[in-house]
Amino acid sequence: MNFTGSTRELLLIHKSMRPVTLTHRVDVMVTPEFYTLKREALPVKYLYQARRIAPSLFVGLLEEGRSYRYWVSKELDSWLFIAYDVRAIRAFLASEGIGVAQVGKLFFAQQALEAFEHPIVLGTEQALTRLGETVVVVPQVALDDQDGAGRFDSRFRPRSGGVSLEGGGSMLLSSKHALLLSTLLLILAGIFVAEGWRYHQSGEGSKAVMEELLTAYPALQSSLQRDNIAQKYRTIDTLERKKREQVKALAGMIFKGVVLTSLTLDNKHLLATFECSTPKVSKRLTALLKKAQFRVTPVAGTHELKVEGVL
Repeated sequence: MNFTGSTRELLLIHKSMRPVTLTHRVDVMVTPEFYTLKREALPVKYLYQARRIAPSLFVGLLEEGRSYRYWVSKELDSWLFIAYDVRAIRAFLASEGIGVAQVGKLFFAQQALEAFEHPIVLGTEQALTRLGETVVVVPQVALDDQDGAGRFDSRFRPRSGGVSLEGGGSMLLSSKHALLLSTLLLILAGIFVAEGWRYHQSGEGSKAVMEELLTAYPALQSSLQRDNIAQKYRTIDTLERKKREQVKALAGMIFKGVVLTSLTLDNKHLLATFECSTPKVSKRLTALLKKAQFRVTPVAGTHELKVEGVL
């Protein structure tokens, strides 16, 4: 049964396969020849936390000089980590006649663990089979004659968790949240561009005035006068730097369950609104904001927080 709703053909990719010619878009599943698997019982609750520590779990297990990405999934009592080199997978697919543009989603054989009721023959010497709770590649001579041989088809399609070869990673944000994040980033970019242009115009105007004054009053060229003028520009630079620091601090407050819904800046104040998913998240965010010297005001009857910063 196809649980993902995809009607694309699912191809099994292994190093003994023959080149193929495609006229349509497909999904692919790679064998353990293309990834390294590890299970760990970790005291973390959320997926994003497990992803952060994934690279440290594979120290000494992966080839040096290669760029790895990590796919993470929660099991009953542990976390499942898969490290894979997306560039190596792309290169192998290209050598077999499969372009990146022809691939919809990439899956790992481990994701189809329950479907491996019988071994799947790979070429003339190897087979893909299940040993305990892990899908592995073994020599065909190691198989029991009673095992029989299975057929790879759409039954092996995982319910979810595919990754994109073009991006090289799984989807971390829904389309709605990605759109909201993009909008906020555009607003921030607009603020920085506007402030940068104003600062530039102010600087150009001041420079012209300075040249006129120096021409009319040579005494202004004394070190004391130059220091006073330089102090004026240092004040402007300090203000812009404070703005950047305040925005950077707010960005660091966004974690699972927190959404930044509004942000305004002027030369004196920073005003922002955060929406929290639960009271617990709201309490945690309030503590972080106060620690960062922001003024926090909860909105009665909601999980929203009004935040004020002084520049």
